[in-house]
This record gives sequence, C-alpha cells and structure tokens, in this order.
Amino acid sequence: MLRRLSSILAAVAILAAQPQLADAEKRPPKPGPDYVWKCVGSRHFCGWVLKSYVQKPGKVDPGKKPTKKPVQSEKPVCHLPGGALQACTSVLGNWSNSQQCYMRRETPPPPFSDPRWQGHTDGSIWACLREQGYDEGKHIVTQWVWLPGKPDTVVVDPLTLVYEAIATMKLAPPLVRTAPTAGQIGLVNMPVWLWVDKSETTWGPIVRSASVPGLSVTATAHVTAVNWSMGDGSTVRCEGPGTPYDASMGVKASPTCGHRYPKTSDKLPNCKYPVTATAQWEITWQSTLGDTGQIAMTEQAATQLRIGEAVPVLVDPDGGDAVAPTKTGC
Repeated sequence: MLRRLSSILAAVAILAAQPQLADAEKRPPKPGPDYVWKCVGSRHFCGWVLKSYVQKPGKVDPGKKPTKKPVQSEKPVCHLPGGALQACTSVLGNWSNSQQCYMRRETPPPPFSDPRWQGHTDGSIWACLREQGYDEGKHIVTQWVWLPGKPDTVVVDPLTLVYEAIATMKLAPPLVRTAPTAGQIGLVNMPVWLWVDKSETTWGPIVRSASVPGLSVTATAHVTAVNWSMGDGSTVRCEGPGTPYDASMGVKASPTCGHRYPKTSDKLPNCKYPVTATAQWEITWQSTLGDTGQIAMTEQAATQLRIGEAVPVLVDPDGGDAVAPTKTGC
C-alpha cells in the first residue's frame, strides 16, 4: 500500500510550513527507536518519520557487484485486460487490476443484513465502478464486491495525504511569554518565569483531514513539550505550557517552568541573553484503510532577556549623601 518516497516529496513540496531545524544538535528528541530523521525540500521540512514509511532500497541482483545506487523497484502499473494503460486514480476511485474497475469503499457500511455482505460479518463492501460506452452513450456500471481485506488498488501513499492535512493545519511558532519581560531587567539568581500562550495553531489539539477517492486520512497534532534554550548554555524542558506570572506571586519560582541566571548578560551582544523556545509537535494519523503512524515536527520562537545585578548604595557613615557605584558596561 505504501508508495515510494517520491510521492512523499511531491506532497511535501506543497507545504507552506516554516523552515524546520535540521542540524543534528537542534533536532527534537527522537520519539522512539523506529524513527528516522528525514529532510525534504532543500531541508525546509524535517521531522522524525517511522521507518516503515520511508522508501526501502530496491533489490540488487546478487550476481552483480553492488553499485552506489541500487536499482529501484518498479512502480505498479494500472492496466486493462489487453495490457493498455489505465489511470490509477480518477473521480470514481482507485483502479484494481484484478477486479478491472475503480474501487471505492462503501462508507458507512451497510447493515450485515444487506445481501451485499454475502453472509459475511467481517471485511468490507466495495463499489466496483466501470465506465462503458462512447460519446453520448457513456455510462457508469456499478457492481458490489465483498472483500476480506484491502483491494489491490494502486492508490496514493497515505503519508502523502498526511502531509497535505498537515499543510492545512498552519502550525505556528509558540507564543512566548516571560517574567521579567523582554523590556524589563531581571536579576542574577532571581526566578525567571517561562510560559507560552495556548491556541489551536500554537498548541493544539488540531485535527485535519485529506482524501482522494477511495482513501482518506485524519491527522491530529498537539504539542508535547517546549524546550527553552536560555542563552547561557542551559536548556529547560517543560512538559506543559508553563504557568503565567502574576505580580501577586512576588519573587517565587515558577511551579512548572522557570530558570535562574547565575551571571549577568552585560558582556553579551545587546547585553541580553538570546532565548529560544522550541515546541515539539506530535502528529498521529490514521487512514480509512487501517494504516496508522506518527510524525514529529517542531516550531520555534525567540526572545531576549536582560539580566543585571542589584546595585548597592554606599552610605557615608558620617552622614554624607548616599553614593551609587559608577555604572559600567550596559
């Protein structure tokens, strides 16, 4: 059922997603041992994809010396009884070489009392459609077929439809919030609160579908965690969105997502720490033919934080005016 990686590339080319991080040190955590990292579209789309949905190399003749590029397996061809080529997909459904018609699953299925089930209570009922006649006499002939499993149709790779569904989600970078804010000055060793505002496109869950005749997929996406790169060499992983700060909370540390800077940002460019929040999206999907899978993606946003230190005030023991130390740097 699964097609070659070329079909994946064709689908991803239509995506209008923001560039994804591809460098090894910036990848989101690997979801599991059965995932591989794939980039397509000149590295503009990268993600962890199940190995089972990645093209396997074609077979190599054991009698020949292996080459750098193994021979690729041939793409299935749809044909009529005489061998004439037939379109594999049309508005009628997907072509089956064995049934010699376009197949389309009956959804929702008829009750088991329907004679089309032929007494079965498993499998599914398919409409077998053929176009007959010429010109003004063209018409569609429909027969009903019970099948215990999937038909031998040559259909679009379900992963192709998954990427189409993802494109309609319009996943957006996280809405970053901090306390102190980017316009304020925090203090060394004082709590910094980190959180993101939740919306459908920045946090999920978000559900979208894509389909062709005879096959559809539904994809569900949600953020599983946010990795905060704090600019001082440390990373804070927050499994949830974090807790919004309120002035009534005083100088307490965030109960869910926070950080403390041990040094000021005075020696950094713009006297600020560069902070990056990377949201990890998990996308699960399933097709009407029973295929399922997962894809991991990321969206990123950035801000800057200025961290200073409390300035002591020098008091003259003889009663003179208070004097603040001379300000240097930022």
